[in-house]
Amino acid sequence: MARKLFCEISPLTYKISTQKEIFKRNIRDKKAKINFASEKSDALLPVSVYSHKSLIRRKLGDVDMTLQNNKAVNLAIAAPKVDGVIIRPGQVFSFWQLVGKVTEKQGYKTGLTIKGGNPSSDIGGGMCQFTNLIHWLVLHSPLTIVEHHHHDGVDLFPDFGRVVPFGTGTSILYNYKDYRFRNDTPYTFQLTVFTDDEYLVGNLLCSDNLPNTYHIVVEDEFFSRENNVVYRNNKIYRKTIDVVTGNVLEKKLIKTNHAKVMYDTQNLEIKNI
Repeated sequence: MARKLFCEISPLTYKISTQKEIFKRNIRDKKAKINFASEKSDALLPVSVYSHKSLIRRKLGDVDMTLQNNKAVNLAIAAPKVDGVIIRPGQVFSFWQLVGKVTEKQGYKTGLTIKGGNPSSDIGGGMCQFTNLIHWLVLHSPLTIVEHHHHDGVDLFPDFGRVVPFGTGTSILYNYKDYRFRNDTPYTFQLTVFTDDEYLVGNLLCSDNLPNTYHIVVEDEFFSRENNVVYRNNKIYRKTIDVVTGNVLEKKLIKTNHAKVMYDTQNLEIKNI
């Protein structure tokens, strides 16, 4: 039996390890003197780069829908903390710098989380859906992703009304697993986000028309059986397209997924490898 990590010994050691990581992240950010985006404006920039809406209450296997309802509350609390943020040239967007620590005192409820590659629950659960939305918007822009974590290696739930390709999600944990992007362009960007009864809605805006658009495509998507274990596979590419000519300037592989399927696979079409 493998020896447990210090953080796995007990809830107390987990809390100690977490506080240590938070402290280390704060020190690193302070030393790096990062110019974080913090200015917000009700006045919207004129050009819409990309918009998307994400269904809040989704059927995820046998997950208790109470956790989904609580997630709706959590997203509604967090959304105004990001809505309207301006990202000027050279600035870095940090999800946790804007949202801050999610606590019960602030009104956050127990929602769905992923821990150790398995479904779990905790106060503020559901924030990953927030960064998933932001990440999808950023993928359709020239902004530079500088920190992105993912639930690599596992496919936890069967598809339910999937719009965004599998494998483009995010994993976050206050504050040392963040979602960050930097504006390396000469343009100013703005992110707007809100919730309604059904959706988390986001829009990435810009100060000027951009010379290129971006399109995400999925290829080589299939399920495989390897040593009696089923995996989900795909490759995700991003195409950069010239607005004037329509020519594809670049097709770049941004993610290769090979994830162990954790749900009932009897209705899947599977390749034996």
